Amino acid sequence: MIEQALLIDCDGTPMTAILAMPPVPASVGVVIVVGGPQTRVGSHRQFVLLARALAAAGVPCLRFDYRGMGDSSGEQRDFERVADDIGAAVASLRTRVPSIKHVVLWGLCDGATASAFYAAESAGVSGLVMLNPWVRTTAGEAAALVSNYYGKRFMSADFWRKLLSGEMDLLRRLREFVANWRSARARNVSDSEPSNSLPDRLGVSLARFGKPILLITSGNDFTAAEFLRAAESGYLSKGLARCQITRHAIEAANHTFSSAAWRADVENATSGWLNANFPD
Repeated sequence: MIEQALLIDCDGTPMTAILAMPPVPASVGVVIVVGGPQTRVGSHRQFVLLARALAAAGVPCLRFDYRGMGDSSGEQRDFERVADDIGAAVASLRTRVPSIKHVVLWGLCDGATASAFYAAESAGVSGLVMLNPWVRTTAGEAAALVSNYYGKRFMSADFWRKLLSGEMDLLRRLREFVANWRSARARNVSDSEPSNSLPDRLGVSLARFGKPILLITSGNDFTAAEFLRAAESGYLSKGLARCQITRHAIEAANHTFSSAAWRADVENATSGWLNANFPD
């Protein structure tokens, strides 16, 4: 495996990238799309290790910094304005590895959502790996808090110790719970027309995409919990139903899969899914 440092032109602005290249590349290549204010390295070097693991398995993998992030020039932009950046990275991978037949986008958090938005409008993407996709809404966040956080807190010995010892402001906690419960109940999913909410827009994009997706979720993560709840109904549910979904849950994992065991689980799940869906 060889790592090559690249500069990718994106509308006249250079983006810094690293291509992990195996001696004999497979027919599928991966572009890692970062999430949040993140760089091509990833939290706890997650993207570096993933790219190397995939390349060791024969899959060329490109990771890059958006314009305005990390070592790339230009104006910083949010995940809904990075389609040109992703497109330039995909084009660069195809140019550098002309033998590949398929490109898969791999994204965590809002990188997963940005990948889906791009893939819905591009015929050049054959699959998505989406980890804990970002679909944040006020009501969705509240629902995740009510269903995931408060239940665990009420069952916690530490919660009752603080309550009985007077360390906790019970009235304030009750007000927070009631406010979140009301917000969660206010969630309104239309079955007739998609709203402008992030879950509905992601659902519409997935319906347009309609190709293989590996969905990896963490069991100890509010972002994953909010996504899974939103995916139970509405346009997000409909969009997922139009795709060929493979689900892989890592119940103990946190948002960024920060332990070596969780990272290895993600790497193995990704490699296995690529082999099953894009054999040479």
